Amino acid sequence: MVEDDKKYSRQIIGKTVVTKSGKKFGEVGNISFDARTGELIQIILKNPTPLATSADLEKDQKGSLTIPYSAVIAAGDFVVVSEEDII
Repeated sequence: MVEDDKKYSRQIIGKTVVTKSGKKFGEVGNISFDARTGELIQIILKNPTPLATSADLEKDQKGSLTIPYSAVIAAGDFVVVSEEDII
């Protein structure tokens, strides 16, 4: 089962990140996780939109905008996040 989770997390890299209302935040550049537990912690955005840049999102050590993985509602063709949980 762990192997399936690894495949799944790789599959969302590059997907567009949008809110429930369809506002685009950028693309999934990477995912950070706890190496000990395997818990997904946050999505690291690449190509953030002006909306994402103007939002009060946290940044990682490299200065990239991040979204807590707990805000993810669904992942398929897009990664859908709850705007209420990130702004």
